[in-house]
Amino acid sequence: MTARLHSNRRPRPRATQGRMSRGYCELLKGPQRTMLAAALPRAVLRLSARRYPAGLRATRAAWRGGARGEGRSGRTGFERRRWARPVGGALGFLGAFSLFPRDAEEDGEDAVILLLKRAKLSVMKGELGEAEKLLHEALRLSHQSENRKAIIYTYSMMANVAFMQGQLDNAEKLYKASMSYLLAGDTKEDDNAILEMSLKLASIYAAQKQHKLALAGYEFCILTLEEKIAKQKDLPEDVLPAEEKANTRLLLGMSLDSYARYLLNINQLPAAQKMYEKALQISKDVQGETHAQTVVLMSDLATVLDAQGHHDEAYSYVKRAAELAKETQHPEEHMVLNNLAAILMHKEDFLQAKQVYKEALKQAQQKGDVASVQHIQEELAELAKRRKGSK
Repeated sequence: MTARLHSNRRPRPRATQGRMSRGYCELLKGPQRTMLAAALPRAVLRLSARRYPAGLRATRAAWRGGARGEGRSGRTGFERRRWARPVGGALGFLGAFSLFPRDAEEDGEDAVILLLKRAKLSVMKGELGEAEKLLHEALRLSHQSENRKAIIYTYSMMANVAFMQGQLDNAEKLYKASMSYLLAGDTKEDDNAILEMSLKLASIYAAQKQHKLALAGYEFCILTLEEKIAKQKDLPEDVLPAEEKANTRLLLGMSLDSYARYLLNINQLPAAQKMYEKALQISKDVQGETHAQTVVLMSDLATVLDAQGHHDEAYSYVKRAAELAKETQHPEEHMVLNNLAAILMHKEDFLQAKQVYKEALKQAQQKGDVASVQHIQEELAELAKRRKGSK
């Protein structure tokens, strides 16, 4: 997971520019996409029919630092955040929820399974080029053996790798191919695998500034998940295990979190605040207050509140986040401390802000986080100017 560094240099509000596409279906037109268009996912088609959020005002957003996929360069990579599953390890964005059964790997160590395992290991090591080669070979063998589940899973992994590499157009095609295969079978539109890939598509359109599609995608995911959770609420354990209910709630939390970051990017701070509040509540309920994701969300919510001038409320959240980060030895404690220092500066507690900035800088240097070191040094310079101007 990646916290965002709070900056005091806030960009001007950006209006949505350019002419928007009519809907997801428009992106599948053309001679090269005939096969995919023939199996166009029903869930994707529904996106263009959804209503869009109303009443979003243009506001001023804070710079959110070097979060992977959201850096100053504009290059979008794979998100490092993790919404951990309560049982069975953390999946987050890496891999679909249940595209490939776990016991499939235990049934036989055939060539496809071995290639997929090697590709997963390469992704974990950050060797994305090697992972891509292995997945292409896995896909070829999957088609040869007509292993439909392996084809779907491989497409999904290939899409994730393309997303991590910033190859958004390619990732979009691969996610849609995976969804097409799934929906051509017995997978329902509200299946978590479909919704997770729909969320990834929304993230892609957000990065490409295709705002109408991004909003439609986020709302589709959130509304569908809310409806699904409401239906599942009273189902007994023997009908639907508690783990599956928790997984669906975590996917909703992931969707709200991603949508909040998008709204923050387009300077819709009140709406972003609401999404962060909902995501934080889910993370607390399912993962606990001390979970690393909960800490990050507290800090993010504080940043949004601070950017709207709600400094006292922001301070209460970020102070708690900093306490938890220290108690749990959070890997990005220095980023949380940076945000705490920035809010202290806005409260004109310059002495305390300086002390916290110095601690954040020390930790960033120890962790070799060059981008954070540079940012915190810039903030210290800004703090010095403000102290001088206040005298």
